Amino acid sequence: MMAPADPQDRSPLPAGVISGAGNDPVRPAGPTARDRLVDALCFLLAVGVTVQTLFDSRAQHIAPAPLAVDLILGGLCCLGVWLRRRWPVGFAVVAGLVSVYSTSAAGAALIALFTVAVHRRFAVVAPIVAGYALVLFLTLLVRPDVPVGSPSEIVLGVVFAAAVLAWGMFVRARRQSLRERAGRVEAEQELRVAEARQGERNRIAREMHDVLAHRLSLLSLHAGALELRPDAAPEEVARAAGVIRDSAYQALEDLREVIGVLRTGVDRSDETPERPQPTLADLPDLVDQSRRAGMRVRLDWQTDALSAVPAGVGRSAYRIVQEGLTNARKHAPDGEVAVTVRATPRDGVTVEIRNPYPAETSPAGIPGAGIGLIGLTERAALAGGRLEHGPTPAGDFRLRAWLPWPTL
Repeated sequence: MMAPADPQDRSPLPAGVISGAGNDPVRPAGPTARDRLVDALCFLLAVGVTVQTLFDSRAQHIAPAPLAVDLILGGLCCLGVWLRRRWPVGFAVVAGLVSVYSTSAAGAALIALFTVAVHRRFAVVAPIVAGYALVLFLTLLVRPDVPVGSPSEIVLGVVFAAAVLAWGMFVRARRQSLRERAGRVEAEQELRVAEARQGERNRIAREMHDVLAHRLSLLSLHAGALELRPDAAPEEVARAAGVIRDSAYQALEDLREVIGVLRTGVDRSDETPERPQPTLADLPDLVDQSRRAGMRVRLDWQTDALSAVPAGVGRSAYRIVQEGLTNARKHAPDGEVAVTVRATPRDGVTVEIRNPYPAETSPAGIPGAGIGLIGLTERAALAGGRLEHGPTPAGDFRLRAWLPWPTL
């Protein structure tokens, strides 16, 4: 079983070394080719230490029986190197206990110490390190036939073991730092994607509010006229029914389009492309639609070439006029609406809609969402412009927007 992280740990070591929960955060899902190569090199290193112990023991005239037991235990520890990634703590404990008697298991014990430092937090490594510190003293009690090395050899062995331990902890800290960095990058990427998706949904919501409000207000106005005048001439009834039919059809088409855009995880490559977005050149058609609906609209152009207006700016200006006409149709259907458009590369695009100041309640009985002007303000701000609205001293309601004309 893997030990859980200790939330009360106050070790001065880096967090990347001492942290870690039940599952090893730096252990790969499966052994790679590099892992197998490293395991093979560690096995050869452990075997080399065992062979060197054999030569040293013969030179020191160690008795054959203890030497044979020593070598067998050392060989088993060498084979255990292949299991060090699966059971790092168990292998380190067994290798430490075996090295009390078997000096040939010293290489495998150092490899086990390195492995447990890489794969476990310091709270797990510390007791194992304390046990390894007692190995030399326990060996003197269990194996009196083994000669004690010189002080310099003992110090060198301690320094080497400490270096192996520090190396393992450094590898763990580096791996976990890379893992945390990769996690932060992934989280930031997901956040950017979510923000972009939300921004696109907000843009679509503003667009659909402007479009559907215009279509449905036309539909409601003509339906109300038919309801109030059931004895109207057949030509007027047919014209109003045609506007209702066209408005309902266009509203359904717009709704179908936005639902298709908002669907997630659907490949729309084989579907028909989106319809072209309106620009400032489509403004006369918009005004004609309102006139056919019975509104009195006066359009004043002050621009040289509509086609020269940038598409993005023209679309924003179109939506502002569309929302202004929709609001006038809702709140002042009997009044005259004045639409003024000025567009020059030097001064930008200025749009102004004036209509009689609306009453508290909508005469046409058309409900409003109350977010049209908010959406227009956001649209103008996103385009780098500004929008103003409110009553005038002359008793009109004015909606005025300025949009910059971007230069190449």
